[in-house]
Amino acid sequence: MPHPTSSTRPDAIDDTSSVPTLRRATAEDDGFLKEMLAVAADWRPGASVRSVAEIMGEPALAHYVADWPADGDVGFVVEDGRPVGATWWRFFRPHDPGYGFVNDATAEVSIGLVADARGQGFGTLLLEALIEEALFRSLPALSLSVEPDNPATALYQRLGFVTVRRMGGSLTMVLTLGS
Repeated sequence: MPHPTSSTRPDAIDDTSSVPTLRRATAEDDGFLKEMLAVAADWRPGASVRSVAEIMGEPALAHYVADWPADGDVGFVVEDGRPVGATWWRFFRPHDPGYGFVNDATAEVSIGLVADARGQGFGTLLLEALIEEALFRSLPALSLSVEPDNPATALYQRLGFVTVRRMGGSLTMVLTLGS
């Protein structure tokens, strides 16, 4: 009897499949982070995603990625043959808060995935890496802002984020890390 080949074995690894890779975001990722901010802002299925120029023209959005990386910024990019998503945190101040601002000791998280990469575990991979980094750096908490009907809300809850405020059609969620 001939030895089964990878094409006939049901448990064989498909040589054409790719393994996602996770890496730290660098200054060279500035453009991609801006793209991910645009898809995060315009997340609804079928929504027209605004251009990076349009997003960067809105100060309330632009400050999430302007001058990346600023002091204290940390981020990760996931690639699956190409960059498909990114998450990062930034510290905001009371005079220039983000939508999910809690206090100036809590880093605010942003995350974006290209539409065809959603629902495949990339968001979990990204956020788990960011949370691990926050724990390593002894951050007290992470926060984010999300619209209640965004499917990512379930991911955030699964990872331990809890709603602390409802304001203007969005939720502010916090993951407490320190005691």
